[in-house]
Amino acid sequence: MSRQSPGFVLVFALVCCSGLESVLADGPYRNRDNRSVYDLSEGTYPIPYQMPRREEIVEVLQRIRGYLETAAPTRIINDRTGDQITDWTTPIEDAYTDRGEARAFYNLDYTMGVTHSGMLLCAEVTGDKAFTDFTARHLQFIADALPYFRAQGEKFNKGRRGAFRAILHTESLDDSGSMCAALIKARQAGVGPDLEPVIRHWMDYISTKQFRLPDGTLARQRPQPVSLWADDAYMSIPALAHMGAMTKNRALLDDAARQVVQFSKYLFDPKTCLYAHGWHANQPLNPQFYWARANGWVMMATVELLGVLPEDHPQRDEILNYLREHIRAVARLQSGEGLWHQMLDKNDTYLETSASAMFVFSIARAINRGWISPVSYGSVAQAGWIGVAQKVNRRGQVEGTCVGTTLAGDNVYYYHRPTSPYATHGYGPVLLAGAEMIRLLENPKIDIRHSVRTYHYIPKEP
Repeated sequence: MSRQSPGFVLVFALVCCSGLESVLADGPYRNRDNRSVYDLSEGTYPIPYQMPRREEIVEVLQRIRGYLETAAPTRIINDRTGDQITDWTTPIEDAYTDRGEARAFYNLDYTMGVTHSGMLLCAEVTGDKAFTDFTARHLQFIADALPYFRAQGEKFNKGRRGAFRAILHTESLDDSGSMCAALIKARQAGVGPDLEPVIRHWMDYISTKQFRLPDGTLARQRPQPVSLWADDAYMSIPALAHMGAMTKNRALLDDAARQVVQFSKYLFDPKTCLYAHGWHANQPLNPQFYWARANGWVMMATVELLGVLPEDHPQRDEILNYLREHIRAVARLQSGEGLWHQMLDKNDTYLETSASAMFVFSIARAINRGWISPVSYGSVAQAGWIGVAQKVNRRGQVEGTCVGTTLAGDNVYYYHRPTSPYATHGYGPVLLAGAEMIRLLENPKIDIRHSVRTYHYIPKEP
């Protein structure tokens, strides 16, 4: 490396001290924790490869929340004219929820359930009540608007076309599971109105009405007559688990545990230790496509279950083993930019944000709960967070997220799914990842050392 000018050294020193690398430039970056700009082995990186600070993570989380506060409104509008409806006494046929910027933010969407879970965790970790205010506002809107849309459905026979169809005409796990889990968490945290009737309605759907395989595994009847989707792990298991823990209903916890084991029976590949996106009963030898977000859904569902599953549960060790093998495989596939590829085993696919955030959250939580070692995985989570944080733009939008994706039968489809800041799958996972990373950085049982230009997460002696 050539000798740098004094001006360069001064600018570099100021940047490193201020922590403003991502503001001043898009890279390449030098690690501010390395001391000498003349060190030939210091290197440069495509992301700010350095120890994140609490205040930096909080700023990213607040930026996302600030964007969502305006992009995801709580209003009823005339869907034909766009005018706000303020008279909720007499429903009109064209009434619908305001879906916000780019019509992307539906109040009852499963991605909004993950977002509320992220907001609740951010409030818990940072102490910033503005995060729970966001969720309280949305849940109050659901409580207030539900009678209006129920009356609209009865008057105009809206059925599946109604704005609150996910509650009034529930017909899938996408309609119910993720939002149900968020409502349970909010209820336990005392955030927003008590939506217990909605919770119980959705739990009844998940437990007794959703289509299942003969062995009890939750499944769908699309795109084939009998299909199993990895996505449905998150659309069911957290709700079952948290409801079981809240009500002390062992049957619900047992069902949640059974789902992890059964999903793994069909989708977990013991050779790669990754989860296929899906399985079809009419072609059990279908090729396995390791879509990143599908693996993220399974991993997040598993850590949520383990957080409430009794230590003496007979399937706990088996579930823990699946999680450990899964994390080990995913960590090995992390890219040099901290993110993971759209298809985990295909390095020529793009780096995808939502799945990367899911992995960061899950790995950090598994370390914090003592399920995996910080020695092997602490720096994986740290590098992953830094990569994810670079995908949050100045407005607070999460970029690089794959749009909604069906269970497909060829690589071309997965390779070319677009990304968009209006693919709302990215917001909740990034909030969850940032909050859990703060916990990891402040974990009193771990000593984080910067040595030989990298990071070592060392368990402290008990």
